[in-house]
Amino acid sequence: MQHRRQFLQHSAAFLAFSGLPVPALSEELSMIVHRKTPLNAEPRPPRLASFITPQKDFYVRNHGNVPKLAAETYRVKVGAMEFSIADLQKMPQRKVTAVMQCAGNRRADMGEYKHVSGDAWRVGAIGNAEWTGVSLSEVLKTAAMGGKAHVAFACHDDCEEDREKFKYGVSIPMPKAMAEDTILAWAMNGEPLTAEHGFPLRLVVPGYAGVRCPKWIASIDEQEQPSDNHIQQKAYKLFGPDVIKEKADFSKAPVVNEMPLNSVILEPIEGAAVRIGKTTVSGFAICTMSAVSKIEASGDGGKTWTPAQIKREGDSRWSWVHWSAELDLKRGDHQLVVRAFDAHGKSQPESAAPIYNFPGYLMTAWHRVAVHAKDAA
Repeated sequence: MQHRRQFLQHSAAFLAFSGLPVPALSEELSMIVHRKTPLNAEPRPPRLASFITPQKDFYVRNHGNVPKLAAETYRVKVGAMEFSIADLQKMPQRKVTAVMQCAGNRRADMGEYKHVSGDAWRVGAIGNAEWTGVSLSEVLKTAAMGGKAHVAFACHDDCEEDREKFKYGVSIPMPKAMAEDTILAWAMNGEPLTAEHGFPLRLVVPGYAGVRCPKWIASIDEQEQPSDNHIQQKAYKLFGPDVIKEKADFSKAPVVNEMPLNSVILEPIEGAAVRIGKTTVSGFAICTMSAVSKIEASGDGGKTWTPAQIKREGDSRWSWVHWSAELDLKRGDHQLVVRAFDAHGKSQPESAAPIYNFPGYLMTAWHRVAVHAKDAA
């Protein structure tokens, strides 16, 4: 409990200093709530130590309300056709184990370098689950679709951003839509989706940011251009380090789709007091565009490195790996650091400087955690 209190105190102090909104934190609940309306919440870091993330520990990212939909009356329109959940379940079912991650995960870390906008996600806007559904390609082919450049999704949730009211909507390129692991999912870890996770039907696009995995889908269409929805055109765009929001040209900026190499320390948590001597440091790493080939941990801010042991589970290219390393910590303050390497030998940037962008997306710099080593009580 002492470590938990230190974590709360340090986090609140940093966010107040950075100008980011301070989320609600509860000693009793496992979730850190950034906003209640719309609901945005993430689990505390140690809750992500298992290969499969339970629904109750899976982050929630909403842009609007949680629609009240009934499975019995729900229909999704696909082109000129309509499908019920029962209709979809008669098609060949597919299970995909995949990470889903918000593009703003670790935004608080980027905000420590320079001001960013949006909720101050820490390391928990990510989770790994087994999704059950039907390949989107099967549904598109049944509806005689698949010949245009993009697939657009319109949803039931009501959103309001930048004083604009709209229904949530996004699109993905047709090749990704036709990939067999891109699925319309109705179950997560063998359980029906809960309301906050998209019941009764959501899209799962492995390797893509969570924004491209819409929930509560109302209709699906193919078109030659990307969606004209606010989410597609005025959010989740990437800008260079020198671009400020007031001068940003959203029409020319690339969209956030694929998620890059990243690694995180889950334990010890920020501000923890650890014993001097051998200390186990652990966390996760993810690289769906390639593969995680090597992970290194440091106890002195990155001056020296120790190879980490990688635990690989399952056979899905879309999942994360967990890692652990044993560091010898002397008495005093230490900055723990982790970095991962992909299959091509490419690693993460040391700082946020080269990847900074004012919305705070795709924070992939070395993850750092401050701890204090002392004698056992």
